[in-house]
Amino acid sequence: MSTAVASKTINGLEMDKLFESVDALRNMPNLGEFQFRLTNRWIDGPVNRSTIKNFYGLAQEDDSRKEPFILDADEPPVLLGENSAPNPVEYLLTALASCVTTSLVIHAAAKGIKLEQVESRVEGDIDVRGFLGIDNSVPKGYKNIRMMFKIKADAPEDQLEEICRIGHTFSPVFNTLTNGVKVDVRLEK
Repeated sequence: MSTAVASKTINGLEMDKLFESVDALRNMPNLGEFQFRLTNRWIDGPVNRSTIKNFYGLAQEDDSRKEPFILDADEPPVLLGENSAPNPVEYLLTALASCVTTSLVIHAAAKGIKLEQVESRVEGDIDVRGFLGIDNSVPKGYKNIRMMFKIKADAPEDQLEEICRIGHTFSPVFNTLTNGVKVDVRLEK
């Protein structure tokens, strides 16, 4: 009979692996440098397709994905599309909600807090007159975004509030949106 002890799992995460990863990154900071990438191709009208497969991380190329992820983007009919897929600004809200939720779950697990359920609702206000070039004084992107979380856990309310704050504090997408990032755009020859 094996005497090995099963790794403790919290929120679907193996805690031994989580803390081993954190320790490895503390000891070898270069392992934390990742590069995610995708290719995008215009299909027709407002429809375009992104293909995501490999990335660079832990000081090596990662080719663990056998099949690429394919993400189409379209617009609703009022913006000349056919509703065949979410539009790009909806993907931005998806990325934000997903990233904050992931950060929240991982950090709650690291604190030993078992979550039963996490749901969020995200809303963003945008005036498409900016995007369409109708009014240059109108921002071309979201004017504001709101995230509301429902968290069910055997924890006091103040701890749930802290978990909610931790989620966006450590979210790469939230931090990119709120702090900005340099984006180089150029014609490739």
